[in-house]
Amino acid sequence: MGMTLRTSERQTEALRRQAEAEGRSMQAVALSAIDEYIERRAHLADVKAVLDRVIEREQGVLRRLADT
Repeated sequence: MGMTLRTSERQTEALRRQAEAEGRSMQAVALSAIDEYIERRAHLADVKAVLDRVIEREQGVLRRLADT
């Protein structure tokens, strides 16, 4: 499915420079950036979920540590 992405002149120029530096198309660089953003956000959500479980499971230890 396609979409139109409107960018500012500054963003377009930065994308053009990056694509040229990498020897890739602007579209390929933009798609890579979108993929990396989504992967990073998903990873952060996973880390937060694990951390929340650890904090809940270890709240007694954490309380004792806070009291020292």
